[in-house]
Amino acid sequence: MHKVMTHDWYETKKVSNDLYLIREKYVAKWLRCNVWLIKGRDRNLVIDSGMGLSPLKPHLLALGGSPLTAVMTHCHFDHIGGLCEFDDRLGHRACSDNYLDPMTCFKKTGGEAFVRAETFSVLPFEGFSFESYEVRPAPLTGYLDEGDVLDLGDRSFQVFSLPGHSPDSIALWEEGTGTLFSGDTLYDGDLYDTLYHSDPDAYRESLERLRELPIETVHGGHFGSFGKDRMNELIDGYLKGEGRLVDPEDWVSQQLP
Repeated sequence: MHKVMTHDWYETKKVSNDLYLIREKYVAKWLRCNVWLIKGRDRNLVIDSGMGLSPLKPHLLALGGSPLTAVMTHCHFDHIGGLCEFDDRLGHRACSDNYLDPMTCFKKTGGEAFVRAETFSVLPFEGFSFESYEVRPAPLTGYLDEGDVLDLGDRSFQVFSLPGHSPDSIALWEEGTGTLFSGDTLYDGDLYDTLYHSDPDAYRESLERLRELPIETVHGGHFGSFGKDRMNELIDGYLKGEGRLVDPEDWVSQQLP
C-alpha cells in the first residue's frame, strides 16, 4: 500500500440534476459502496454512507445545502461507517442493535476478510492502518418498514423490506421514474448470502419480488447501475446458483491484481 495521506477521499459523479453518486475512490472497487445523494425541494436524501474513513457530510453539503436525511439500506460496515455524522438516521429496525455495536457486527460478518492492506491504495489519514479500522456507533433515530414513504417535497420513495442478504435490507422505489435504489439486495456482481444473519430462502423471495416491478433503472449498493434486462440476468443467475459470494477470503483473493 502506498503510504500517502490524502484529503481527496471522495469522487463524485453527477448522474442527473438531482442525483449524485459518491464513492471512496481509494478504497478497492470490490468493496467500496455507492453513496447516493438525491436532492429534493424540502430536503436531500443520502443513501448509505461508506466506510467512515473521511468526513462525508461536508462533501454532501457542498453539493446542495438542504437538510440531510441519511437512509441505510442495511447495517453492514461498508455502508454505515459515516452514519455517525448525520442527525437524521433511518433504517430498518431488524438490525438496530448493530448500529449500537457495529464492530461486533463487523466481526460476525467477516469484515477482516475485506479490510486488509490491499483494500486501500492510499491512507485516509496519518497513522491509519487497516488493523485499526473501526466503525463508530450511530443509533438509528427512526425506523423504516415496508410501505413507508420518504417525501422530499417534489419526489417520493416507497420503502421495500427485502430480507435475505441481511434481515434489515431495504430498497427505495420511485414508481414514477421506475427507479430502484437496491442496496446490497441486488447489484451487478456476486451476491452474498452466507453471512451469519443471511437467509437464502428469504433472499430468493425478495429477488422474485423485484422481477415483477416495472423497473427502468437499478442503482445498487456497489458497482454500476443497470436496467431491467440486466436485473433479470442477475436474478436468474443467482436462482441457478451462479454469481454467489460464498467464501469471502477466497472471493477477495480472486479480486486482487
